[in-house]
Amino acid sequence: MTAIDHVKDAMGRALRQTIGPAIGAAIVGYFAYHAVQGDRGLIALSHLQSEIQQAQATLAQVSEQRIELEKRASLLRRDHLDPDMLDERARAVLNYSHPDDVIILVPRSSVAPPVTAGQP
Repeated sequence: MTAIDHVKDAMGRALRQTIGPAIGAAIVGYFAYHAVQGDRGLIALSHLQSEIQQAQATLAQVSEQRIELEKRASLLRRDHLDPDMLDERARAVLNYSHPDDVIILVPRSSVAPPVTAGQP
């Protein structure tokens, strides 16, 4: 064997010894990347958790509104009719006012939501 053959053999052995670990490192890198950046990775998990928190906040707000509306609706039930609530609804539906009421006309573009009882 000549020196060139020895060099070729040494290069072949070195190449074979590095190809396996290089492929293994590439596979590990692939899975590590997708564990962090993938559709079900850590970053997607943090985004999902923030969406859950926003949804829970919205749920709490809507639940409070529902409780308030249920209270107002219970005041209009036939078995327990609140005269003040009946008067308020009749004025709103029929667009009437009491002679002692002060009426402030507001342009439609800047109409604020109605203030309900119990809210400042």
